[in-house]
This record gives sequence, structure tokens and C-alpha cells, in this order.
Amino acid sequence: MMTVHEVSKLTGVSVRALHHYDQLGLLKPAEVTEAGYRLYDEDSLTRLQSILLFRELQFPLKDIGAILDSPTFDRNRALDQQIKLLELQKEHLDNLIDLAKGMKLTGVKGMADFKAFDTRKIDDYAREAKAAWGQTAEWKEYEQKARGRTKDQEQDIARGMMDIFAEFGAIRDTDPAAEPAQALVNKLQGYISEHFYTCSDAILLSLSKMYGGGGSMTENIDKVGGPGTAAFVQAAVETKCKANPA
Repeated sequence: MMTVHEVSKLTGVSVRALHHYDQLGLLKPAEVTEAGYRLYDEDSLTRLQSILLFRELQFPLKDIGAILDSPTFDRNRALDQQIKLLELQKEHLDNLIDLAKGMKLTGVKGMADFKAFDTRKIDDYAREAKAAWGQTAEWKEYEQKARGRTKDQEQDIARGMMDIFAEFGAIRDTDPAAEPAQALVNKLQGYISEHFYTCSDAILLSLSKMYGGGGSMTENIDKVGGPGTAAFVQAAVETKCKANPA
């Protein structure tokens, strides 16, 4: 566990900003001591990384929270976008460095070259990446359903989702094709459709790969259901989708 000051020193994010993220429900500490000190764990730092990545893509904080809390959030996709953005920024800086070195060696004569100052490629990519997260039909439906919800309501919905995973965990040593597991798959699919967006079999299958694909999502599911729960959910969903191909 790390204190808010230690997280600030490690990440460069001010203590004031971390407090603000907490107040918004964007980054809650893993634990608050009896003395009121905020403590952050590894999952907190992973979420903070994602927040900072989306800030680089010029997302408002309220939109970042909605994206990160959506079941469709794909951290690898976000990282790919950030890598591309950083590569563009590096190219821009390299061009500026080359320009400055050339000016130092030869001076500025004739028509000055301002191409190195052009950031349109960076701006265009950031705009396209941002639009990609907000233009799907599922995202728009989620935005509509989430509009007006309080933080407590959002947390209750998130807990409800984890309760379903806990139910999966209770039967994770059984056959994922058996009726109890398949009943839970239908329950999960219905829950997502009710609270987030219409969850087709194709979307559910994609989500299940994220559940069992490793990383913080797998860890969180296994934390509430026990080791192997995320993999069991994925197997149960795959069984349903194979039985009902599109």
C-alpha cells in the first residue's frame, strides 16, 4: 500500500489532483485508515495509468470515469493508442531538434521553415482516438442509461456485477456447459443489457475474452470468486455462444 504522498511522488500527479479524483469517484483509494489516510494498491496505480493515458488523449475526467467503468473497456486498446500518440510526439520533437541544430549550424536564411512546428498530425490522431471511444452504438446507449445516476448508484451496479461473478466462483469446479453455469451466463448477459447496453452474444463473447485474458480484470474477478473464476466464466460464455452461433 502507498500513501497519497507516495503516489504523488511516484507518478508526478499532485496530491490535490489525487484528492480531486477521489471526490469525483474516478480514483478511489483501496483503503482509508481510521486516521483518514488514503492508501493505494497496485490496482489503484494501474487505474491511474489509464486515467493519465486518456488525459493525454484530451478526454474530460467525467468521460474517463465512464469509459474505465464500462465492461467494454479494453486497456490494451488504450495502450496501443497511447503508444501511437507518443510516437507521433517523439517524431515532432525529433523534427524540432533537427531544425534547431540546423539553425545553429547554418543560421536562418531565406524563407524560414515552419513545418517542424506543425502539430496537426498529433491533433488529428488524438481527435480520432477520442472519437473511437464515444461513437459506438453500445457506448451511446451506455451514456444514455448512465445519465443522472449518482455515484452510489454506479457503485451498487458495479457491486451487482461482481456478485454475479461471485456466483460463478461458487460453481467454478463444475461443468461450464451445465445448466447452473449457463443460467448464470444468461443472468450476466441480462444484467449488462439492463444497466449498460444491449449485450449480444458477440459482445458477450468479446467481454468474456477480456475477463479471462489476464490483467486487473481477471484478478478482480478471481478475487471475488476465487482462483480460476474468470477462466470459468469465459469457458461458460464460449459454450453458450458455440451452441447459438450468430
